Amino acid sequence: MNHERQRITANLPSKLLKEALLTTNRGITETLILGLEMVRRSRAYEKAQALKGKLQLNIDLDASRERTHR
Repeated sequence: MNHERQRITANLPSKLLKEALLTTNRGITETLILGLEMVRRSRAYEKAQALKGKLQLNIDLDASRERTHR
């Protein structure tokens, strides 16, 4: 994973930023990173939902749920 950072300047609604900071209980950078990660995850979820009903899987759920006993 690339941990390279990019410094930015952004004009954000102050009320929204304050609410986000209170919600995360973290600093500005950490809060913005969490928000960006949520955007990325929501896009991945949307892509997965678009595949719903389009994949044909032949899985024996009963067999796949069995666990080997030690």
